[in-house]
Amino acid sequence: MPVIVDQHMREQITHEGNLFPISFFENELSELPNREGPLHWHPDFEIARAETGTLDYQVGQKHILLQAGDSLFVNRTLLHSVRQVAGDLPDPMPVVVFSGTLIAPETGTIYQKYIAPIADCESLPFVVFRQQEDWCRNIRCLVEDMFANLKQRKPCYEMAVQRDLSGLFEALYRHWDALPKSQATGIQLRSQVRVQKMLAYMYAHYAEPITFADIAAAASISRSEAARCFHEYMDCSPVHALIRYRLQTAHRLLHDTDLTVQEISLACGFRSTNYFGRQFRKIYGYTPGQVRNLGK
Repeated sequence: MPVIVDQHMREQITHEGNLFPISFFENELSELPNREGPLHWHPDFEIARAETGTLDYQVGQKHILLQAGDSLFVNRTLLHSVRQVAGDLPDPMPVVVFSGTLIAPETGTIYQKYIAPIADCESLPFVVFRQQEDWCRNIRCLVEDMFANLKQRKPCYEMAVQRDLSGLFEALYRHWDALPKSQATGIQLRSQVRVQKMLAYMYAHYAEPITFADIAAAASISRSEAARCFHEYMDCSPVHALIRYRLQTAHRLLHDTDLTVQEISLACGFRSTNYFGRQFRKIYGYTPGQVRNLGK
């Protein structure tokens, strides 16, 4: 399923149930235009693995390149996105998104002693488990076993998944002092909050004729400061980020609905169908009509 976010940039995820709060995804990149997802966040942890290609995972302001066999742990509530930067075919990229309460109740000793310190650590936005690094060999095995259990769903798979995740957090806790930390500056933290506010405004109002000034006003900052924040976080202008999100939304609507190209153009905030078509082709290399006719 494609990455879908609400007006606050929170990814819309439906777990199997509150009693087993975990979601497993695979082959999402094949459904994303240009194999690239939007910046988003969720209140849960995330673990992803590159299978065949090279992935560029953005977590906060950091970009992490994952080669085949590498895995990544993303802490909760952080802005992140992913795009595939190498590989002929879409990387299957298995991903799990889960709550720490799957391992233990939030009010219990295990959660408070071993889960909360990781979840609440601002200096640990992510951890990379490289294929060639010995220290995380056991973690890589746990991640592989967890993905297999979630995919095959054999009897008692829930207990096996809980055991795998418990082992992963135990390993993180035992290697705590050796884990690379990154302390964000006050300016970086303010920039992140501002970008979140501006992107949230974009995602809620992309269908409307919003302006650069409207985007900056969403974070109560000047247009020059808004431009600085976007270049720092997304390496583009606010207006370009808005157009890119409108096009991503349009691409999904072309796949998932029977709306005409003109209807989708208007629904995504483009006043001119011709301008929409030019921007679409500029970004994706093919026309809106080819999405349906050729299965792009």
